[in-house]
Amino acid sequence: MMSRWKVVVTDWEYPDLRYEEQVLQHEGIELVSAQCRTEDEVIEVCRDADGIINQYAPISRKVIESLSRCKVVTRYGVGVNTIDLDAATESGICVANVPDYCMDEVSDHALALLLNGVRKISVTNEAVKKGVWDYKVMQPIYRLRGRTLGLVGFGNIPQALADKVKPLGLKVIAYDPFVPEQTASERGVALVSLPDLCKQSDFISVHAPLTPATKGLIGREQFRLMKREAYLINTSRGPVIDEPALIEALQEQRIAGAALDVVEEEPIRPDHPFLSMESVTLTPHAAWYSEESAREMRLKAALGIVDVLIHGEFPKYLVNHQVKDRLSLKSGKTAYDLTHYSLAERGS
Repeated sequence: MMSRWKVVVTDWEYPDLRYEEQVLQHEGIELVSAQCRTEDEVIEVCRDADGIINQYAPISRKVIESLSRCKVVTRYGVGVNTIDLDAATESGICVANVPDYCMDEVSDHALALLLNGVRKISVTNEAVKKGVWDYKVMQPIYRLRGRTLGLVGFGNIPQALADKVKPLGLKVIAYDPFVPEQTASERGVALVSLPDLCKQSDFISVHAPLTPATKGLIGREQFRLMKREAYLINTSRGPVIDEPALIEALQEQRIAGAALDVVEEEPIRPDHPFLSMESVTLTPHAAWYSEESAREMRLKAALGIVDVLIHGEFPKYLVNHQVKDRLSLKSGKTAYDLTHYSLAERGS
C-alpha cells in the first residue's frame, strides 16, 4: 500500500536514520533520505514532499517556492538559519526546531572551555608532551573566584551555564534585549548593555542565535572595549563574531584568548590563522553532542513532522508563529514522551 505522506531528510551526518524511521514509519509515513548540498539538489528531491527534515542544506526562498505539497520543515538542532522563515510563512509552511535537546551538553562544553582557558590545560598538556615539566608555561594565571562572566544571549543554555558557574564564585552578567529583567534576577544575573558587558567581563560566552541582527554582533567596537585579560568563548554560531576583527584582536593581544566550538566557515580551512594561534582553543562544532542528545534531537525533529501531518497540530517547537494566521491547525503538545522509542541499534 502506497504511503499517503512523503518526508525527505535533506541531509544528515549520522550512521543511519533509525530514530527517524521509528517515528515516521510507525505512522505509515514514507521516509526518503538524501545528501543535498545545493538548492537545486533540494528542489529535485523535495518538490513533492509533504514534510522536510533539514540539517545544513539550504531551504531558501527558491526552494520553498518550488514545493508543491510541503506543510512542515523541521530542523535538527536549535538554529534555523538554513531556512528562509519569511518565505515559509508566506507559503503556509510550519518551521520547527529542537531548542531543548542539548542544554546540558552545550552549557557543559562552554564551562569546560572556560575552565580550560582559566587553568590553561591545553597549553600545559602540549608542553608536558614536548618534554617541558614547568608550571611557568602557564603564567600568568589568575584566581577564578570573584571574576565576572558575561553571557551574550540569555536563553535556556546560558541560563543553565549561569546556574553551573555560580558555585565557582563567578559573578554573572548578561546581555539580551529580549529577556525580561525578572528572568535574569531570579538567577542572580544582572542584565546590562552590550558595551557594559564587554567592559566588565573577564570571560565572555556567546550564546546568541544567528540572525541578520546578530551577524557580526561581536566586532571591532566590542573588542576595543574588552579587558586585555578577557577570554572569549563561542558555542553558538561562528558568524555572530566578526572573525577578521577577532583575529586582529588576538594578534594585537587586545584580548587574552578565545575558545571556539564554531567558526565562520565549517569545517575550518587548513590555512586558517586560528590553527596557528596558541591563544585559541578549537573544537569541531561538537558542543551539542552526547549519545543522549543526538537521539533526543532526531526523535523530536521527526515528531514535529508527525504533529502536523498525522495529528493536524502545530509542531511543539514552532518557530514561525506568524504562520498561525494562515493555518487552522490545533494547538500543539506541551511535551513529547520519548520513553517508548527504542535505544537499540539497527538490527539488534
